Amino acid sequence: MTQKQTILGRISQLGRANINAMLDRAEDPEKMLDQLVRDYTNSIAEAEEAVAQTIANVRMAESDLRTDEAAAREWGDKAAAASRKADERRAAGDTAGADKFDHLAKVAIGRQIGYERNVEAARPAIEQQNATVDQLKTGLTQMKTKLADLKSRRDTLVARARSVAAQDRVQSALGHLDVMDPTSELGRFEDKIRREEALVQGRAEAQSTSLEDAFDELEEADTDAEVAARLASLKNQS
Repeated sequence: MTQKQTILGRISQLGRANINAMLDRAEDPEKMLDQLVRDYTNSIAEAEEAVAQTIANVRMAESDLRTDEAAAREWGDKAAAASRKADERRAAGDTAGADKFDHLAKVAIGRQIGYERNVEAARPAIEQQNATVDQLKTGLTQMKTKLADLKSRRDTLVARARSVAAQDRVQSALGHLDVMDPTSELGRFEDKIRREEALVQGRAEAQSTSLEDAFDELEEADTDAEVAARLASLKNQS
């Protein structure tokens, strides 16, 4: 299996990955989402490097193709020039010179044919390589789109999962804390406070009653003394 086939296979496999099914089987969806993001990111980086190498190879092949095409044209021009020179020498009666340039023309034509064959052999391979590059680019685009979607869904799903977990903890706490239940720990603690508050109030009222009684007795004593004084005054007047 070639490197290109391996890359295409990996891209295709990741592109077909059923994320929902994978999450359903996961014990910890948040960790699995994080791992998927890492796997996708790493695979994309590796695929990008492999695609870059593939593109570099294709561009080199295209450069070689252009060089061979130029060489084929150049040797064709040389063959034509040598053939014309041979015709000129033959017309001038220089048979040896004509044969010499005809030989050079044949050599040039042979070189031209060689480069043309290289071009004919290289062109289909380059076209196939360019088609492969297009597939790889398309696959990379799909992977990047899926990665962006995965990251977006990861953030949304994690936020929802954490919200559900928080709500579950609150509901669980409320289930164990019933402030209206007098038999609960909080209810008993509240009763204790109420009793202490009532006791403090009772003591305050008791102290207040004692003071009021004392002042009442004092006022009664003063009144009795005044009554006695006034009675004594009346007797003295008579």
